[in-house]
Amino acid sequence: MQQKAPRRTRERILELSLRLFNEFGEPNITTTVIADEMNISPGNLYYHFRNKDDIVNSIFVQFEAEIERMLTVPAGRRSNMEDVWLYLHLMFELIWKYRFFYRDLNDLLSRNRKLELHFKAILAHKIKVARQLCEDLRSEGSLEAGDAQIGAMATNMVVVATYWLSYEYVRNPRKYSEQQAIADALARGCYQVLSMLGPYLRGETLALFQRLSDDFLAKLPPEARQDTP
Repeated sequence: MQQKAPRRTRERILELSLRLFNEFGEPNITTTVIADEMNISPGNLYYHFRNKDDIVNSIFVQFEAEIERMLTVPAGRRSNMEDVWLYLHLMFELIWKYRFFYRDLNDLLSRNRKLELHFKAILAHKIKVARQLCEDLRSEGSLEAGDAQIGAMATNMVVVATYWLSYEYVRNPRKYSEQQAIADALARGCYQVLSMLGPYLRGETLALFQRLSDDFLAKLPPEARQDTP
């Protein structure tokens, strides 16, 4: 039992730190605040982590592992529109889980070289996956676009997904932590990203996209629907 205790304490520190960073912003949380919330001494905290950057980097390792699994495109078959829709929903849920990385992105990257390099690689991987999804749709005749158009779409999809929560926070910061408001915001983000494909879709895939879009818009409350193109 004594051998497992440090591991449990470390995990609790990471879980609490993630919650505090998400709720109040990473720049506003110190190791003293974390220790106080944990009801442990700063020395006990430093036994597990050298400093706050060590905590941030450890949370990033968790985030990176989860997102790398998500960015693995299934082998053996081409992706379809339902795959893209599901993929976007899962991606936005993961972004929300680790939202402080996205909200405080510029500040974190300016002072953390490891995050700068690794996040850059994650963005490149996201663009590669988005391009692959578009190319799969094109291969089956569901999407009509050239290589340059697909490249632009893939980049734009990643840009919107990366900064969507920041946009939502600026648009309505007082409701940023309300569960229903966030659920609507994440759904709008998925729709906003997917809508970039709309003008290029053809045939049954276009009809499926329109049905998914109509179902999505019908579920939104009237005030949220007005903010969705």
